[in-house]
Amino acid sequence: MLPERPAVIVVDNGSTDGTSTALRDAFPEVRVIPLESNRGAVARTIGVEHAATPFVAFSDDDSWWQPGALERASAALASFPRLGLVAGRVLVGSDQRVDPTCVAMEHSPLDVGTDLPGPAVLGFLACGAVVRRDAYLECGGFSPILGFGGEEGFLALELVRRGWFLSYLSDVVAHHHPSLRRDERARRRRLTRNALWEAWLRRPWPYGIRAAFRVAQESISDRSRFLGLMDAVAGLPFVIRERAAVPPHIEGWLRALEAQRAQEELKRCVMLPRRGVRRRARRARRPR
Repeated sequence: MLPERPAVIVVDNGSTDGTSTALRDAFPEVRVIPLESNRGAVARTIGVEHAATPFVAFSDDDSWWQPGALERASAALASFPRLGLVAGRVLVGSDQRVDPTCVAMEHSPLDVGTDLPGPAVLGFLACGAVVRRDAYLECGGFSPILGFGGEEGFLALELVRRGWFLSYLSDVVAHHHPSLRRDERARRRRLTRNALWEAWLRRPWPYGIRAAFRVAQESISDRSRFLGLMDAVAGLPFVIRERAAVPPHIEGWLRALEAQRAQEELKRCVMLPRRGVRRRARRARRPR
């Protein structure tokens, strides 16, 4: 039980095993909203629409919040009126390792020209996010076409396009224990499609074309990536109809983040061979 004792809304995303009934029987204080089919990330929007609080924290069926996290997130949102979303630190698995996305957010290079409670970011993990309800609904929530898999990036761009900010707070902590039975091929296919749609819908066309070429190259040895590319191409009529590139200042922020990622990749590429060289040097010095 969280000390904040928040009101809890459970959106049952089309289960057929009696989950809704079991929840109502075991937790009568919890509001249960059963859906007839799996609506993907849109289920979160349905939950937000039914919420009566100014701030809403997301949890999935494999995540939960650490005591005190919601109080800290609420205080930040209340203190910064243009803060639309708090991205928390997500600890993964029983060994509680920090999700790599959170490591990157903690070292975000963005300078957005405004005071925030933590580093400004352009992404988040849904299972570790607390949103300002009005800002979230103003953006329409999670896109109904993306389902699950990379849906956070698109919503982040929608928030900043409307003048809201996102900030990473390392003391707002959520725990995530993802299932080991995921269909990784299907997930990689969705992630590929969604990443391309995000690039084509919100980034300059040259960037989107380069992204497509990179995926095409990777598709030679990865069927999931190929299928994701085909799914993305099938949605081109929708992309052309709905395309609205972000303004130059947001594109500049995105490029700063990409430069940071490229630098980190370069460090890894440089360091690994060096370690190998050192090992070979030590072996060479050993007496034979």
